[in-house]
This record gives sequence, structure tokens and C-alpha cells, in this order.
Amino acid sequence: MIVPGRPGEDAKTLAPGEAPQAATKDKPNETDFRYVRMMIKHHRQALEMTGLVPQRGANPTVKSFAGRIADTQGPDIRSMEAWLAKNGNGPAHDSHEQMRGMASPDQLAALRAASGPDFDKVFLQLMIAHHEGAVAMATDVLQTGSDVFVEEMAQDVIVTQQKEIGQMQAMRTS
Repeated sequence: MIVPGRPGEDAKTLAPGEAPQAATKDKPNETDFRYVRMMIKHHRQALEMTGLVPQRGANPTVKSFAGRIADTQGPDIRSMEAWLAKNGNGPAHDSHEQMRGMASPDQLAALRAASGPDFDKVFLQLMIAHHEGAVAMATDVLQTGSDVFVEEMAQDVIVTQQKEIGQMQAMRTS
């Protein structure tokens, strides 16, 4: 039986009895755990930002779009928390690590203070940067992570959020 190797590795030839042992999943590494913990925080900030849209935003398209973000990222958080619980939370890490795309406290305060079309403009600016940060984080974990679930989640973040970035850029110009 020929078993393909990981990217950059050669394929292996195994006897039929060896295949079940060879099929064992790679264990999550530190990169996987760090990514999941950081992405939970990242998604929570997105939920905080989208939670302001119904009362403060003016554009119905922005309101609908923010609702879709909230509808997907809430379940994503629960899925990531379940993954952490299943895998034992992993090694400790620096909780003060800077995450790309996160809005600063001053930026969040400016968003909370805005309303109407000004709110929509600030929201889209911050959410585009937020999504770009998430895409960068997901791209990074694909380079050095080892868990299949985390890789699939990162791929989904890349595809979904790149598409949403394009949609938000179009909203800014309309």
C-alpha cells in the first residue's frame, strides 16, 4: 500500500497490516493551540463589533452583513472551545501576544461613539483590518500547525474572510 507523505515528504510503501498504525492523526502542536486560543479572542472581538451594528449603523446592507458575521463566528467559537476541551488546552503561552487585525481600545471607543453613516464607515474599516488579520493568522498556522481540524478551520477562515473583505470593500465604495 502506498501512503502519501505530508507536504514535502516522500510517499511510503506499507504492508497492509501496517496501514492502521500509519493512519494515526498527528497530534496538535503548540502552533495549533496558540492559533485556536487567539482565534477565539479574535472572533469574540468581531462579535463585540457586530453587536453594535443594529443600533448604531445606518446602511441596511452593512447591518445584514454584520448579522451574517455574528451568525457564523459564534458557532465557530463554540467549535474551537470544544476542540480545546477535547485536546486538553495544550501548552501555556503568553496571553499578551499581539494579534493581527485586532481593534485597539481607542478604535473600539471611536466605533461605540459613532452612529449612522459615520459608524458604518468606521465599522467597515475596522472589520476589514480585523478580517485581514484573521487571514494572516490562518495562513501562518497552515505553515507550522499539525492538526487536521485546525488546518480545515484555517482554510475556511481564509476562504470566507477573503470573500467578506471583498464584499466590505465594495460596501465602502457604494
